[in-house]
Amino acid sequence: MNFKRKIVVLVSCVFSFLLLEHRLRPPVEELRLSDWFHPGTADQYLEMFMRSANKHFMSGYRVVFYIMVDALSRLPDLEPDPLRTFKVLPIKGDRWGDFHLTHMSSLAEHILGHIEDEVDFLFSMTVNRVFQNDFGVETLGASVAQLHAWWYFKNKDIPYERRPKSAACIPFGQGDFYYDGSVIGGRPLEVLTLIEGYLQGVTHDHKNGLNSTYERHLNKYFFTHKPTKLLSPEYSWNTALRPPAQVWSVKATRLSRWYF
Repeated sequence: MNFKRKIVVLVSCVFSFLLLEHRLRPPVEELRLSDWFHPGTADQYLEMFMRSANKHFMSGYRVVFYIMVDALSRLPDLEPDPLRTFKVLPIKGDRWGDFHLTHMSSLAEHILGHIEDEVDFLFSMTVNRVFQNDFGVETLGASVAQLHAWWYFKNKDIPYERRPKSAACIPFGQGDFYYDGSVIGGRPLEVLTLIEGYLQGVTHDHKNGLNSTYERHLNKYFFTHKPTKLLSPEYSWNTALRPPAQVWSVKATRLSRWYF
């Protein structure tokens, strides 16, 4: 992989989420960080996220925070840093609707509108995240999936969608890993393909009177479109769980008081 080329990492979530976009490019390596959140739910996480991301996420590169919001109460009070810039951009959306649908639809529009021409790699993460150790370029790949911290250590009762009429269905006796829906990544057009698959699955289910979860649709997508990069559980460890001996160094924790 030629890291002299620009590398963009997009971490994105809407209203209850945070959108980050990072770009690295020569001769000045640059990361862009954008966030979408609703202050009623995300303010309590935003400062911890941004402080820890500044320290551990692709550290050593210039980061521009694009804060895309439907409403904004305040920005975190961070120490001035020549490598960090903050910009607020308004966004409209159904605050009380399905935020996964809103997020994915909006992200797809942004990928088609400008991101695919601006970035090489994207990440989408939820804002309830605190980085604890270096989260670096080892996480980049064409299609990146996060292994679920709880279900990675289980071998039965995996919560796949099992209803045959659902587009998210993985039949009994099939399936491999269970993937964490709070982190996805990859090349922009790979992420776009994932989004399109998810939206098509939701549309199919709605027509059939079904309502499966975002994470189950995500798991069906990765079951049929194998990711090229798997992130081990320490890249998104749930604070409600005690790390087992297999987890030597937690890279990022996902705060458990976050309701889906």
